[in-house]
Amino acid sequence: MLKQRVFLDLQTFDPWKVQPVTHDLCEHPLFQLAELKLLGQRLEAADQVRSHSSLAKADTSFEKAPELHPTRKKANEMLADVEKAEAWMSLLNVQTDRVYRTLVDEVLDGVKSLIESKDPGMCYRGGWIFVSSPNAVTPYHMDMEHNFILQIRGKKRVYVWDPLDRSVVSERGQELFLTRHSRELVKFSEELRAKAMVFDLEPGQGAYMPSTSPHMVENGDNASVTMSFTYYTAATRRKNLVYRGKSHLRRLGIDTRPFGQSKAQDELLYLMMTGYTETKDLALKLLGKSPQPMSAPYAFHLSA
Repeated sequence: MLKQRVFLDLQTFDPWKVQPVTHDLCEHPLFQLAELKLLGQRLEAADQVRSHSSLAKADTSFEKAPELHPTRKKANEMLADVEKAEAWMSLLNVQTDRVYRTLVDEVLDGVKSLIESKDPGMCYRGGWIFVSSPNAVTPYHMDMEHNFILQIRGKKRVYVWDPLDRSVVSERGQELFLTRHSRELVKFSEELRAKAMVFDLEPGQGAYMPSTSPHMVENGDNASVTMSFTYYTAATRRKNLVYRGKSHLRRLGIDTRPFGQSKAQDELLYLMMTGYTETKDLALKLLGKSPQPMSAPYAFHLSA
């Protein structure tokens, strides 16, 4: 029988609304320092570690933070003395690691039936472990996946904005992100803090952040370990394809209504882009290449 490790209020759960969650993962053996060091070594060898110094701020470019504020510490060095490392580090796509894929499956399998009762089609699973020195900041940005962000050690403040609020990220900003992975119009200003949901997370606490929820994180006065469990659903895939269709039409000089304002338009764009994507994937297969569709079970493949 599957054990539930993340707990949410199913009565109030809405896949497109931010909400608090709790979990029981703090003592999980894969979060022990020795195991994290081994994981850091494996992922560093696969170029799956991202870091920046604690000089990065909320308005620092998320993409450019590693080059604007570099840290020369390797994963092992930071994990050995994270309290004094003055850095932020992300272990990327841990589901590509054979050991940590079991953790991703353990957590997401435990909530899959609950999630799918309101948001079916869970796929493209992923995992991300964040290790932060005291007072380090994760710059303002947004991601494509639905996300359970869970606090394992230390304390941090997480700011999350409504993904449907176009006064925070414009319709054009959403389109650029979902079609080009560009965050050029996803910019932080201090005035935005008043619109955020704020979570002061301690071990055992967390938050659910829907796809494209802008967010920013400020670490507390101690070192922190946090993990995000991410996934797509049929709804996130549909939204992505609709925005791709809108982008294609924009290049032809055809304007469309904002996402969600016309069911007929969105359905037409979805069907058009579904056919296009399936044809493209078939062509890649015929050329001997392996497409990685958004409907794949996991984000990226297992490492060797």
